[in-house]
Amino acid sequence: MHFFYNGVFLIAVLFWGKLENWKEYYSTILFFIACDFFANIITYNNSLWKYQETVFGQEILMNHTIINLLIMFVAYPATIFLFIGYFPSKKWKKIGWILFWVSLYSIVEYINLHFFTLITHHNGWNMAWSVLFNIVMFTSLRIHYRKPLLAWLIAAIWSVIIILYFNIPFTKMK
Repeated sequence: MHFFYNGVFLIAVLFWGKLENWKEYYSTILFFIACDFFANIITYNNSLWKYQETVFGQEILMNHTIINLLIMFVAYPATIFLFIGYFPSKKWKKIGWILFWVSLYSIVEYINLHFFTLITHHNGWNMAWSVLFNIVMFTSLRIHYRKPLLAWLIAAIWSVIIILYFNIPFTKMK
């Protein structure tokens, strides 16, 4: 199923993505990927969620890390091309666009959690945290596109909040 989801993102970006603007979006794509790498390193021994493959491609998508890399290098760039590429200029439409993407990511996660078991939550993480995370994430992605340093500050603050709230122990890190 992860191949299917990433295939949908790939097809969507090939049809509707503003690929000619890749240099303009490049740093925000890297920001998105870097934040996920950081989250994976910090929570390596204390995961808040784990991806797993249950339907197709279990021989290739055999663990969380491989699935996460697929998502990072297919879904994340596609998301930026579509999210930033079509970001509206009017205030209420901006809010609506962010809420659309928050809803899309949250609904996909809910379906994958409850119907396909492609993701599991751990150590106190739940759908409410995922929705809040998606709000912060999509807001930060937009901010990064215009004001990268502010987005890095938000990411750092959010990371500290997550580490403290979920008691992620530094002593268990490699």
